[in-house]
Formats: sequence, C-alpha cells, structure tokens
Amino acid sequence: MSYKTKLKIGEFSRLMQVTVKTLRHYEQKELLLPDEVDEWTGYRYYSIDQMQKLQTIRDLQQLGFSLDEIKEMLEGDSHVPSIRQLTEKIKETEMQLNQLIARRNRLLDWRNARKQMKKMEKFSIQSLPEIIVASHREVIPDFAAIGPMCVEKIGPEMQRLGCKCPAPGYCFTIEHNKEYTPTDIDLEYCEQVEEMGTDSSIIQFKRLPEVPKALCMKHVGPYERFYESFTEAFRYIDEHGYKVVGPHRTCYIDGVWNQEDPEKWLSVIQIPIE
Repeated sequence: MSYKTKLKIGEFSRLMQVTVKTLRHYEQKELLLPDEVDEWTGYRYYSIDQMQKLQTIRDLQQLGFSLDEIKEMLEGDSHVPSIRQLTEKIKETEMQLNQLIARRNRLLDWRNARKQMKKMEKFSIQSLPEIIVASHREVIPDFAAIGPMCVEKIGPEMQRLGCKCPAPGYCFTIEHNKEYTPTDIDLEYCEQVEEMGTDSSIIQFKRLPEVPKALCMKHVGPYERFYESFTEAFRYIDEHGYKVVGPHRTCYIDGVWNQEDPEKWLSVIQIPIE
C-alpha cells in the first residue's frame, strides 16, 4: 500500500500561498473540503490532488468567475467552463472594460480641466454654455458653512435623487443679498447635472441660459478676501469698457474639502458682461 502525503491546513496554506481564513471559507462554501478531518483533534488535512484543485479555483477566479459559478463547474464532469459560460464571461468583461474606459476618459477630462484651470490667466473672457443645474438655496451663517452644507445636505440628497454630474464637474454659488452682510448670507448653490430631475424639498432643478460673455477671474485664498478680487475685477471691467449684465457666480475649485490651507483655496469669479 503506497503512502499518501497529507498536509495540515497551515502547511497547505503556506505552500499554496493562500490564507487559512480563505481555505475555511472555501470549506464553508463546500468548494474545497479537506481530504480528511481527524475526529479526535479536528485537524484538517489536505492531499496533493487538492493542490491542483485549488490552483483551478484561483485560475477561474482570476478570469472573473464567482465562487458559486466555480462550484457548479467543479461539480460537473469537465471541471472547465463551457463555451456558453466563456461567451457570457467575455461579454461581461467587455462591458466592464467599456465602463473602465469611460471612467478613465472622465478622469482624463477632469485632470486636463484642472491643469487648464491652474494655467488660466488671472483674467479671461469666456462664454458660459447653457446648463442644467441642481439648485439649493439657503441662508447660511457664513461662508465657512458652504463645505458642511454640501457634504451633509446637498451631496446626500443629489445622490438620493440619482443626479449624474458630467466631468470635470461645475459647481458655483450665487449670492442673493441686496447688500453686504457678514452673517445670514442668502446663498444659492448650483451644481451642473446631465438632466432635469424631480424637485425635492432640498433640491430644485433649473435650466440656466447661456452667458455669451463673462469675465472670469481666479481668486486664490480664503473667501473672506473675495472683496480684493472683486476690486480688481470691476477695475478691469471699467478700464476695458465692459458693462455688468447679470449676477456673478463664484465657482469653487479647491476648498476645505480637499485643501487644508485656506491660502491655497482656488475659486473663479464669473461676471456676465457685454
């Protein structure tokens, strides 16, 4: 009678470079049962044949098959995917590939837009296209409340409503106060979305018309110093013979959500002109 090599679960784990936790999970799924379990000690032993079976499981996992799909295959006669299963997995992989390519393209657009924003001259004249926005208007105590308002209220509600935002993303605020006030700021937050949705108590959808010409000015620093940039912007407008024809937008690029140092916050003030 030939000797049959038996490996304890720890040794089998080490040789096959898979954790004991994973082996126990496979056992619970009845995917890879120990070849023998000592009834007195509870020690689990694996055979040499199970090395190949484990390798097959790992290979199929790397090809995208689930443990349930693999179990079904191993219970069959062939132990390999059928042509139908391979065809379905190819279609599924192609779909995932297209989704990844789309994600990569959106990330590239976003990165390129950020680079262009960083390189943008301090002043530029641009047109602002017609867009659909998700809008939220609220009286906030000060500008520092914008970040928490977006994270805790607007973001979750937009997600609940299924809003889709085109890359690289465009959000801005419009102030509705008739005069300066350091507190109780009547602020409307707008974020571009792909399509009109159903209004809620927090979010209203609206279509903003094109702005043929706007003076765009970069503002670097905390929001409390916006007045410095407005001074420069209106001096530029006056010196170049322009006229303000609509409420300005404040577009937020870098802020408390991604930059701790307020001196590095980047905003763009957009003033409709003619």
